Amino acid sequence: MNVKAILTDIEGTTSSIAFVFEVLFPYAKQHLPAYVRACAADNPQAAVLQAVRDEAGEPEADAERVISILAQWMHDDVKATSLKTLQGLVWQAGYASGEIKGHVYADAVAALQAWHQQGYALYVYSSGSIQAQKLIFGCSVAGDLTPMFSGYFDTTSGHKRERESYARIAQAIKLPAAQILFLSDVVEELDAAAASGMQTCGLARELGAQPLPGHTTVDSFAKIDPAAF
Repeated sequence: MNVKAILTDIEGTTSSIAFVFEVLFPYAKQHLPAYVRACAADNPQAAVLQAVRDEAGEPEADAERVISILAQWMHDDVKATSLKTLQGLVWQAGYASGEIKGHVYADAVAALQAWHQQGYALYVYSSGSIQAQKLIFGCSVAGDLTPMFSGYFDTTSGHKRERESYARIAQAIKLPAAQILFLSDVVEELDAAAASGMQTCGLARELGAQPLPGHTTVDSFAKIDPAAF
């Protein structure tokens, strides 16, 4: 069954993990407290703050407690949807001001552009919020890449190491899972996608990186031929 859609991860796949950990996360850590305080001053019951309280199981948390919860989640790399939403809002301001430019590998840009022209439907699935995904591609070093993508998925579709998440995405894309090629640098994500019936290809960009067991593995988007799956 021929591949008709390509679903790609971001961190370590289209974009440098270092960009996320050395640029995005520190920026959010620095600016998130002020954003939460301003939000709480405007509306203490704002939906985005309530979402943090709900996920933390602390319905009475005040702004400072919310800030503390978010800081702990960031330290522990918790994939909390409310944290990802708030990070996305903070990053939006950074992208808008020009302080941040989204990193996307040149080989990923070239391949995505070629696949789009060839008629493949392109989608993104990342643990970062959909808003954050649109920002990294919309304000990238290569310009606005968002017109190439047909849709975006985040943890609201489920966690990336669970087979059911990929089944939901295939249903949303309205294609059989076997017609979707998933790209990632994390073997557990590739395993989950394969278990749902998707085709898979691993990215191992680091020099000397080992192949990801059970999956076709390449070190560049230039070496991926969707027609071969």
